[in-house]
Amino acid sequence: MSVTSTTKAPVSDALLNAVNPKAKTATDSVDADKDKFMTLLITQLKNQDPMNPLDNAQVTSQLAQLSTVTGVNKLNTTLESLKASYQSSENLQATGMINHGVLSAGKNIALSEGKAIYGVDLATAADSVDINIFSPAGKLVKTVSLGASEAGTAALAWDGKMADGTTAPDGNYSFTVAAKRGAETLKDATALTFGVVASVSTGTAGVKLNVPTVGQLTMADIKQIL
Repeated sequence: MSVTSTTKAPVSDALLNAVNPKAKTATDSVDADKDKFMTLLITQLKNQDPMNPLDNAQVTSQLAQLSTVTGVNKLNTTLESLKASYQSSENLQATGMINHGVLSAGKNIALSEGKAIYGVDLATAADSVDINIFSPAGKLVKTVSLGASEAGTAALAWDGKMADGTTAPDGNYSFTVAAKRGAETLKDATALTFGVVASVSTGTAGVKLNVPTVGQLTMADIKQIL
């Protein structure tokens, strides 16, 4: 889509600064520091004791300090620019996740019409992994054995079938993960709950993904996108 200009009036610097008053803030700050430093140095040179003037080493040292301060200010400006760019990229990535399913740390399973999704994250490989599913009342209704499993994140599905073969009623269930390597019980196995991203919030705390069945999550909380 093209935009056609309807005026040939020049745009003044004053108007640009009024529209975007912070556009030159970082540069102006560096220049202001340099001006202040040079003013102080010149004043010092003008008022020095003629019988005991500053030597070259002192002047060179102060100029080196000016260079250091200027470099630090420019580095801060660059970091702020990179931070803004990263936040913009994170916002874009987050909005692209709306209406997508995600897995994050949690032990809830929402069973609906005999279908549920959950997951497991293993930091290290295991010889055996057992999933124990509990009813809303805390009763064990199903044990799923995954056998030997490699390290990584796995999305799993539950068809709602309980140990006796009947279908569990819809509701909010929970589960635990028991992973072993030989006789050792692994402590790095994490239960993952499933949810769908409904919206995204941005603010001073960063980007937050709003998942109705889970709550607010950060991008770092997401283990897998489905």
